[in-house]
Amino acid sequence: MMKVVIVDDVQLNVSLLKALVAKLPDAEPVCFTDPQHALDWCLANDPDLLIIDFMMPGLSGTELTQRFRKRYPDTPVLMVTANHELELRYDALNKGVTDFLNKPINSTELLARAKNMLALNRSHKHLAEEVRKATAQIIAQERETIFCLAKAAEYRDPETGAHILRMAHYSGLIARELGLSEADQSLILQAAPMHDIGKVGTPDMILLKPGRLTPPEFEVMKEHATIGYEILNANSAPLLKVAALIAHTHHEKFDGSGYPRGLHGDDIALFGRIVAVADVFDALTSERPYKKAWGLEDASKLLRDSAGSHFDPACVQAFFAAWQDVLKIRRTYLDEADEPHGV
Repeated sequence: MMKVVIVDDVQLNVSLLKALVAKLPDAEPVCFTDPQHALDWCLANDPDLLIIDFMMPGLSGTELTQRFRKRYPDTPVLMVTANHELELRYDALNKGVTDFLNKPINSTELLARAKNMLALNRSHKHLAEEVRKATAQIIAQERETIFCLAKAAEYRDPETGAHILRMAHYSGLIARELGLSEADQSLILQAAPMHDIGKVGTPDMILLKPGRLTPPEFEVMKEHATIGYEILNANSAPLLKVAALIAHTHHEKFDGSGYPRGLHGDDIALFGRIVAVADVFDALTSERPYKKAWGLEDASKLLRDSAGSHFDPACVQAFFAAWQDVLKIRRTYLDEADEPHGV
């Protein structure tokens, strides 16, 4: 049922309008003689049509419409009035009234206008829903692209898929503790797995080398940050743009000694500063073919000791503020070698 709100300070007028609206198919009249009560109800219930009187004590029809529009910019408002002054009508239109109905009310005209407005609102809501579905589909496709790229990098990189999941969730925790919006928390969780996609351009002899890299080899390795940025930034999708930013900045250091551009402090994108903490912590505490895993205490000490030099101190503080959640993520996303058998 579509909700039609009727507001008039005269009960007789309300009763007349209610009887007429009840004749409309799939329409439910909701009646008020107090405009403030009507507004309060509307703000909580998302009406489909508002029929209001022009002159009312306390809150005029124009004032009610103006406040209503802050929440519902597209819901039709039909104003009933005996006032024919054009200036007053222009003012009401400028403040959000959709159309007028003159007193005394002609029932045929009221029903026709109300029916048309409800149909218009129904079409608008249908369009909005289709846009929402299309947007959701685009986002889903972006996530599929992220997943496919992450899998491509995973096949060449000795780091595991569990590492990608852990560091992404650590990044989300840090974003949460820093007070970022839920949208930004979700964004970094989805984009962080792409941080090292540029390693697809790193030669195997360097990427898979079991020992320490030579200085020339490390210079080649460092190129993956720029390669990752160029791969991801070539796409116009907002999620991939954020992933490109992370790929380009997560190896920068707070004191300016990082790569590829030697950025310093707040010049480094916040998402990059967040991922730097999450990525290093998980790399330290994970076993690899070329190294043993560090203990939690040693890894935690390095993060704290490096706050202000390698890492943004606020990001380090946020990470440890969510320590119990960090431990939960470690238990949830195990490397294959650590997973219990027979499950």
